[in-house]
Amino acid sequence: MRTIATADVGGTHARYALAGLDGDRVVSLSEPVTLKTNEHASFQLAWEEFGRRIDQPLPKEMAIAFAGPIGGEVLKLTNNPWVIRPALMQEKLGVDRFTIVNDFGAIGHAVAALDGSAYRHLCGPDRPLPDHGSVTILGPGTGLGVASLLKLGRGYEVISTEGGHIDWAPLDSLEDRILGELRRSFRRVSIERLISGRGLMNIYEALATIEKRPTAIHDEKELWAAAMNGSDSLAAAALDRFFLTLGAISGDLALAQGASAVVIAGGLGLRLVDHIGRSGFRDRFIAKGRFERLMDDMPVKLITYPQPGLFGAAAAFAKEHA
Repeated sequence: MRTIATADVGGTHARYALAGLDGDRVVSLSEPVTLKTNEHASFQLAWEEFGRRIDQPLPKEMAIAFAGPIGGEVLKLTNNPWVIRPALMQEKLGVDRFTIVNDFGAIGHAVAALDGSAYRHLCGPDRPLPDHGSVTILGPGTGLGVASLLKLGRGYEVISTEGGHIDWAPLDSLEDRILGELRRSFRRVSIERLISGRGLMNIYEALATIEKRPTAIHDEKELWAAAMNGSDSLAAAALDRFFLTLGAISGDLALAQGASAVVIAGGLGLRLVDHIGRSGFRDRFIAKGRFERLMDDMPVKLITYPQPGLFGAAAAFAKEHA
């Protein structure tokens, strides 16, 4: 068995851990070190802080899940000012071999490698993920991550996407009005503007304008708490609309990717798991006209493994360098 470092770098947090590999399998993952990205000026400085925290020499091999497009000489995070220059990895970080994957590409590798105990069933037939075919993976967090996993029996391929930036399509008259309000702030309203950590605030503020009510909550954490405990009726209405939109978008992406199952990931998904079943998520997920039967027969699961990004990045490294 050999040990590599693995990192999951998002818009708000960067997580680091040590992963044990046995051939092409990840067999262990250490307790992660979580750092706030706004407290460190660069990936290198956060990497050095990780080394100080674990108080041991860092491995010479590394896997990185990166919340942004992969490719080119300079990798820029979508919601974070850090950049990574792959050509300088050895010089700056002292690593000899590395793998960099999109953050939701890493989730795809995790979904391919983890067993059924890593999931919680949400709706549709309660059966395992398929051994063959496509699985749609999405997850709201700082942004909205989207990937596709193509399972090929004994092998698999992960397709990283920027699906969170496709246009949002309203489905009823209230959503038409919400779209009108959001257009006052955004030149283009993508699905990430609604289905993300910030998305609930966008919906809440739009509903407040439509209802001609003042916005009593201005902090995102307070808004999420009020929405989930029902202490603020406008926040609760925004959360209802959030779930409806999440259901519709999950179904749209599954149709677009030819999926036979859907997996929802991300820390926000874990916080919402107990609310999804009581929401309108499933109704919107299957409401696809002539394809309603197809959607009704599609399992939707939530990944509950605590660090799928770290695990998936390590799995991607194992797949590439086994």
